[in-house]
Amino acid sequence: MMDKKVVSVILGIFVLIGVCLCGCTEKPAEQSGEIISPETTSEAAISDKPTYIVGIDGEYPPYSFIDKNGEPQGFDVESVKWIADDMGFNVKIQAMAWDGIIPALQAGKIDMVYSGMTITDERKEVVNFSTPYLKINQSVAVHDDTNLTMDDFMAGTGKVGAQRGTTGAFWVEENLVNKSVMSADMLVTYDNFPLVATDLQNKRIDFAIYDRPPMMDAISGKPLHIIGEIDTGEDYGVAIRKTDPELLETINEGLAHLMASPKWIELQQKYEME
Repeated sequence: MMDKKVVSVILGIFVLIGVCLCGCTEKPAEQSGEIISPETTSEAAISDKPTYIVGIDGEYPPYSFIDKNGEPQGFDVESVKWIADDMGFNVKIQAMAWDGIIPALQAGKIDMVYSGMTITDERKEVVNFSTPYLKINQSVAVHDDTNLTMDDFMAGTGKVGAQRGTTGAFWVEENLVNKSVMSADMLVTYDNFPLVATDLQNKRIDFAIYDRPPMMDAISGKPLHIIGEIDTGEDYGVAIRKTDPELLETINEGLAHLMASPKWIELQQKYEME
């Protein structure tokens, strides 16, 4: 049998160990370095904001495009990021095929389309639009080696290339094909406009039709030139689901703030929109 003094010493040692262990497991977060840090606090603040997925055409400079590093850039991309900061929400930019972008919006895969989308009556039947923020016309380009004119274009002389789902393609369908000025097979549609420009450069088509600012960017450095414009007077707007009236109100307010700020002029000058 152990001596009582030995037992007392052993018990004292166990009590001391227990106290030490308790002190370790209940150390405050401030002292342990967990949770309380500038980085963590910043991340927590960001996570408190709603995040909206913004659908764009990734090959539509100067409005929206993916740069060589895989990052979204452009007039509209910078605009929506500015609005997000101003109105207190986060954005995730998602590039996708243009002809499927409204179905993606309706299906809830994205929350808005902010990428030089023209406001049309047909589109307004399925989505809501913000207040207009830019007015654009369609332009027509040809190869440098040709003598084709706008009169030839309006007469349906030659093949016309257009990006599928764009107002340029719609205009040709409504004003040339449907009015029997040219046959339907003379309108060639593509997934994106760079493909149109390539075929025009290779003389597989005779004309290309597209919004003027991105047309100028797409044909820069190529043996192509613009021969004229069609005064369509299109208004660009941000497309939002009809079931999201609060988001529409937020975007409208953000656009008003942006267009009244020095940033608006800065963006127009940066992307040569003036």
